[in-house]
Amino acid sequence: MLCCDRSGDFQVILIILFAVVVEYDYETDAKKWHQYLRKHNESTNIENDFYYRYPSFQDVHVMIFVGFGFLMTFLKRYGFGSVGFNFLIAAFSLQWATLMQGFLHGLHHGKIHIGVESMINADFCTGSVLISFGAVLGKTSPVQLLVMAVFEVTLFAVNEFILLSLMGARDAGGSMTIHTFGAYFGLMVTRILYRPQLEKSKHKNGSVYHSDLFAMIGTIYLWMFWPSFNSAITAHGDDQHRTVMNTYYSLASCTLATYAMSALVCGEGKLDMVHIQNAALAGGVAVGTAGEMMLTPFGSMVVGFLAGTISTLGFKYLSPVLEAKLKVQDTCGVHNLHGMPGILGAIVGAITASLATHDVYGEGMEEVFPDIFSGEVTALKQGLNQALSLLITLGIALGGGIIVGFVLKLPVFGSPPDTMCFEDGVYWEVPEEDEAHDELTAVRHEAPDETEKPLNG
Repeated sequence: MLCCDRSGDFQVILIILFAVVVEYDYETDAKKWHQYLRKHNESTNIENDFYYRYPSFQDVHVMIFVGFGFLMTFLKRYGFGSVGFNFLIAAFSLQWATLMQGFLHGLHHGKIHIGVESMINADFCTGSVLISFGAVLGKTSPVQLLVMAVFEVTLFAVNEFILLSLMGARDAGGSMTIHTFGAYFGLMVTRILYRPQLEKSKHKNGSVYHSDLFAMIGTIYLWMFWPSFNSAITAHGDDQHRTVMNTYYSLASCTLATYAMSALVCGEGKLDMVHIQNAALAGGVAVGTAGEMMLTPFGSMVVGFLAGTISTLGFKYLSPVLEAKLKVQDTCGVHNLHGMPGILGAIVGAITASLATHDVYGEGMEEVFPDIFSGEVTALKQGLNQALSLLITLGIALGGGIIVGFVLKLPVFGSPPDTMCFEDGVYWEVPEEDEAHDELTAVRHEAPDETEKPLNG
């Protein structure tokens, strides 16, 4: 079976491609930057985009490697795979994304110019791949994941180019390009990879007390840094400030809605940790497209409340239907956290764009809606372009997911057997004492000590 030793081959290919086509942009290149300073009579380096973008980049980077990684550690016997394979495919995807996005967005005289903003965009693309990873978590081999990343990054860059460059859509926080695309691509892949005998591993497809705590670490990191994620590539000044604020209030409103809905739909008014870990983040997803727009704090809170509500209801009622009726085995519930809130975000963005006026935006219209400002399109036309962009994203994601799913089914890429899904021991050296502890815990759960008495007994 092919395994992680193939990652070295991928890296050699990437190194060769970088050597041929990638170079520093003018803000990173020693000679070009100082030429820029002299030309513009600047005496300080503070104007370099690094100082504006790097804090946001670092926050996004933490989300990609810590937030997404730990959010998936809820599986009781797949913690190494969740964090470890997240690390592997993220490190690969950000390099491949630099190339694919560069070919479509950043070519200058045959060379891809890279700087801090291209690093952020590569991380955004990587985030979409990790969303898809959540849908197939525990059921795929490392090589399958790398191959999926190769195709998904390429399709992501194409979709992004169509939406942002050809359609003129606005989607700074990626409700469409990142979340909707990643969710429905991953859902279609896992549908094609459907395992009718996955019941053989059902006892491992769940959490234990400590694994849910680890997953909550990922949730908190994502929740804290989501304002940086949505605002990382918006224009400096009021646009970035507004995006952070809109995301901040959307997340807060979403969290309270999630707690309320979880208590409402669960028995005896208790809370379900799955809802809190995931649905509380949906507000960040849903405000991604409209975050830089004049959504207002009130509007952001409404969006967050709706996102938390539909996400929680999705986990409770829709996920079982998707698996039973449509044969979609969505391990992490990405449809509820990223898919539906992503569509909600795209719809909110389309409505907000169609209502944009110069009275509300003033000169700021040039940065938020440059095509409306220039007179190239009306506000209504911008809104329609936003809505059409959502349909294009869904089409590319679903169609691409079908094709890639069939590619991943090829025996050469290998996959864990039905009896060994959600199991670290297939691909990792697992400490024996942990295995012994799990077996002992299982025995205790199955056959409790008859001599134990409750404290109040």
